[in-house]
Amino acid sequence: MNISNNTINAKNLSKKYNGKLVVDNVDLDIKKGEIYGLLGPNGAGKSTIILMILGLTEPSSGSISVAGFNSTREPLKVKRITGYLPEKIGFYEDMTAIQNLAYTAELNNITYKQIPKKIDEVLKIVQLEKNKNQIVKQFSKGMKQRLGIADVLIKDPELVIFDEPTEGLDLKVANQILETIKNLNKTKEITFMLSSHQLSLIQSMCHRVGILSKGKLIGEGKIDKLGRDLFGGGRYRVEIELSSPSPEVLDKLKNMDKVISVNQNKGIIEVICDKDLRREISKLITDSGVILTRMNIKDYALEEIYLKYFKEE
Repeated sequence: MNISNNTINAKNLSKKYNGKLVVDNVDLDIKKGEIYGLLGPNGAGKSTIILMILGLTEPSSGSISVAGFNSTREPLKVKRITGYLPEKIGFYEDMTAIQNLAYTAELNNITYKQIPKKIDEVLKIVQLEKNKNQIVKQFSKGMKQRLGIADVLIKDPELVIFDEPTEGLDLKVANQILETIKNLNKTKEITFMLSSHQLSLIQSMCHRVGILSKGKLIGEGKIDKLGRDLFGGGRYRVEIELSSPSPEVLDKLKNMDKVISVNQNKGIIEVICDKDLRREISKLITDSGVILTRMNIKDYALEEIYLKYFKEE
């Protein structure tokens, strides 16, 4: 039984292959209902961590569990509640979508009476109802990807792991896949782990990310916090434009609690602060009788963050 609110718990997780350390003392806590992005260059250890989560390889040291089940000692229980969609999906090409899904259902001990209903349900989710009797070798790559999602959903997983979920797909199909993931996360509270080299995808989808390098988890957290920590010492940078210059507003901003510095350049006021003060700043400006024409907090692109980590290695 899972007594914590985490779907994945890993502690001091390490793995050696032929004496080489490929995962190095990783702690990983992924919350129930979270979409988590696992990033890193080839050879960083992503695939090995996924294999250990699934119970397909044992850690050299440390421990890992899924929904309270130990992946090493209870791999069958972990497999029952976990769906995995690899980058290259394998189906029986000469079988129909229904036949492939029925086979998966039988492997997961779903009763014959339940199977037709379950198949209809998952095909509807991925919008393949009209193709259910079509043989899979006639499917496009995008259709196979959607069938892959149906295949992992048929056992009502608590956790789904996707490896490059939109690789090689055109933009329209890729967006359909991503919307399906978002809807499943919202409506069924499924926890997702996404491993991808497409940083814009990860930024648009994930609540938190973990960045791996040479087997170590070198950065983890919400993307905005990672950006603040890397580029601003953990501080917020708020940019403001006013309808007209106001030395009075500048002085008041400098005296606000949690404000570190205030600078003005070409009409743009930059406020560095220890917390998100946008609401307080807006009120201060309004009370001063000046019109606030623009205010935004500096967001960092995941690509900036990713490149910064590897530049500083």
